Amino acid sequence: MMGKKMSYSTSATVVSGLALLMLAALVFLLSGREEENPVAEEKAEEKQEGTVSRDEFGFKKGTYRIEEGVVRRGQTLSHLLSRFDFGPADVDRIARTMEDVFSPRRIRGGNNYYGYYNQDTDTLSELCYFVYEISDLDYLVVDFRDSLDVYRGEKEVTNISREASGVIRSSLWNTIVENDLPQELVIHMARILAWTVDFYRIDPGDRFKVLYEEAHVGERPVGVSRIDAVYFMHRGSEVEGYHFASDTIDGYFDIEGNSLQKVFLQAPLEFGRISSRYSQNRLHPIHGDRRPHLGTDYAAAHGTPILAVGDGTVTRASYTSGNGNYVRIRHNSVYETQYLHMSRFATGIRPGARVEQGEVIGYVGSTGLATGPHVCFRFWKNGQQVDHLRLEFPSGDPLPDDYMEAFTRIRDSRRKKLESVTFEKENVPV
Repeated sequence: MMGKKMSYSTSATVVSGLALLMLAALVFLLSGREEENPVAEEKAEEKQEGTVSRDEFGFKKGTYRIEEGVVRRGQTLSHLLSRFDFGPADVDRIARTMEDVFSPRRIRGGNNYYGYYNQDTDTLSELCYFVYEISDLDYLVVDFRDSLDVYRGEKEVTNISREASGVIRSSLWNTIVENDLPQELVIHMARILAWTVDFYRIDPGDRFKVLYEEAHVGERPVGVSRIDAVYFMHRGSEVEGYHFASDTIDGYFDIEGNSLQKVFLQAPLEFGRISSRYSQNRLHPIHGDRRPHLGTDYAAAHGTPILAVGDGTVTRASYTSGNGNYVRIRHNSVYETQYLHMSRFATGIRPGARVEQGEVIGYVGSTGLATGPHVCFRFWKNGQQVDHLRLEFPSGDPLPDDYMEAFTRIRDSRRKKLESVTFEKENVPV
């Protein structure tokens, strides 16, 4: 929407030439300023007047008649706007106006769209707004009042504190689904505990408790905003993690204030399974003879992202008949890692490139001597290939002493809440 223009007038007889120049500069700056979301402006004004009931896009309830629809597969902006009687010339003008805010080519099947009409007792006026839901949280508005304007908005989100627990029978994913918990918890937990829990060797009886913030738009949950605290018992070992953030720090720490982030990730994939372990005497699946297998195979779907397990420099990104597409990374003077059988390399992965821990370096494939899609992960220590699953790696930097008092308060409060959470099937706190 075009904002209200501010007009300035003065008289040369009372204002000096210098003042006129200053005034002209001010007008130029104000006129070049980005226009604000008009609904946001109204909502700001309402704070002084009291509460007004609004829908998830910020429009006053009861003010408009609303027509809604769902984008069908293959539909474009033209299809959607034709429902509201826009012809080709109008659609072209709207599409060009939208381009700098949201590309019409990104409209996707399954997303919702709405037409907002003014309503009165007798007749319906022209269309006021066209709204397209980009995601659960983001939306696009085409404003037809006064003049054509396009802007993006974010739905108002309320975070609600939740708690959850589970005893694993087969996998973490199945436990989350069986307990009717948000599936995003699996991803959040896997990323927080990636350095301390081997999610490829989860055992029946492993268990977890978690405190988290669930995002809501109105009454509808739209995702997990953050995990505040997590407890995980894996193979008899207990891991606790607590979120702590300040101006310069944002991470997860154990009860002593040590970072859960270690020098290396436990595995180069977020999800998958170990299909073959490090061995000095493995039956080769292709050659049929017994020979050393100095790596760990992680089976996963073709195209699954492969992650660098630590910071380092790429020394190889090439192809051999045995390894297929592979990447080798030097992390420091002691450690190197290698990732074999990729379907392809990630953009920018070449010898000399610097990579960060968790960065995607390639994608699972079956190039070279491979019977199916997987990544063969190899680990060198002082020039010798070793079984990385038997190594213990140091944690990242602990919290500085200046933050320990604040962290301790947060940890104690959340730890008390974790201890009160019970495992539903056993109904006992652990």
